[in-house]
Amino acid sequence: MKKCLMFIILLSLQLTLSEAKEPKAYELPRTQVVPIQDSELGREYELYIRLPEAYSSNSDKKHPVIYYTDAVWHIETLSAMADFLAQDSILVGISWQTNISEERKNELGAHASRFRDYRMRESSDPTTQAKMQFGQANKHLSFIRNDVIPYIESNYRTVPENRSYFGYSLGGQFGAYILLRQANTFKNYILGAPAFGDNYGPFLSELESNSASSRKGFNANVYIAYGNTDNRLAELGEPLVTLLSEKQDASLNFTSEELEGNHLTAFPITAVRSMTWLSELLKPES
Repeated sequence: MKKCLMFIILLSLQLTLSEAKEPKAYELPRTQVVPIQDSELGREYELYIRLPEAYSSNSDKKHPVIYYTDAVWHIETLSAMADFLAQDSILVGISWQTNISEERKNELGAHASRFRDYRMRESSDPTTQAKMQFGQANKHLSFIRNDVIPYIESNYRTVPENRSYFGYSLGGQFGAYILLRQANTFKNYILGAPAFGDNYGPFLSELESNSASSRKGFNANVYIAYGNTDNRLAELGEPLVTLLSEKQDASLNFTSEELEGNHLTAFPITAVRSMTWLSELLKPES
């Protein structure tokens, strides 16, 4: 009996020591993860909300908000950029859909919904379209306008007239869709290496033309960048660059750059260059 009791005590001690040595996961400072649901479609997402260091020290101060897609992929990079270049900004990362089926997650990955949410056109191939569900950027934009932005602006001290958007690759395509469809969603747009498919030029022109009648002008600042060896995507994105650069619109401030690298390696420098560009726009007027 004594041996059995001693064994139980030693086993409990070993388990306690083992738990004590378990490494802790690192959490980003001042960052909250908030679940949010698309009120129209029932799709569930998460918002990664990072507050400025001085947010709690001045309850009267309002802050510009930088919204970005592909939250899990970009949160560390953009948090670092904000700490150096946009210290007063609130960062809001929008996750991929969290309540997708396990079958779809296993087939396409946890990021499966980005193919559907960020693409503005359906595939012409029925098999591909059935699998990927392309072309629902309009629905995702409605979710952001009707649910995400109202939530942030109701719960945090923000500057609604100076919202910013950051998207890369398909996130860049989605940002282009927002700009051409409902430009007043954001004031500042960072479109990193927008990933378009073939024959998007006429579609973009038609999209912009159909939306132009409902607005007086873009009233937006736009930054677009591609890697200098990202030749195929840069070629496919040329219609957007041409459309914006030739637009006779005094309310549109458009900048495009060719940066060192390909589609993957150009991302870090795109983040640095674009956030530097944005930091000048977010400076308070003296």
